Amino acid sequence: MKEIPGDLKFMKSHEWARVEDDGTVTIGISDHAQGLLGDLVYVELPNVGDTLEVGAGCAVVESVKAASDVYAPVSGEVIKVNSALADSPETINEDAYGDGWIVVVKPSNLQEDMDNLLDPDAYAEQVDSEDE
Repeated sequence: MKEIPGDLKFMKSHEWARVEDDGTVTIGISDHAQGLLGDLVYVELPNVGDTLEVGAGCAVVESVKAASDVYAPVSGEVIKVNSALADSPETINEDAYGDGWIVVVKPSNLQEDMDNLLDPDAYAEQVDSEDE
């Protein structure tokens, strides 16, 4: 498994959230999740202006193996989507924690939502236990 960046928080369902300096939250799927999915061939993004609720589907990633919902780790308004993924969904496979981000949200309940997510160590433990 790739090194997990220390500035991320995770859902048990493998989505990550990073609080940016401007208070927005960038969301993606973990390197572990993209590895399980295999080569991604399509990403269905939400629309700018959509409202996300914690735990609700906010995007869909499709691989040669399966389609998988991406769940929102924080609630808020979508202010930016990674439209480059429409032409290059494999970017998530190549750089899940960087250029493979999916959406940026203006959070409505930042502190509480982030407090309910796993820190990198807890997420790594979860992934390790799944692999056993």
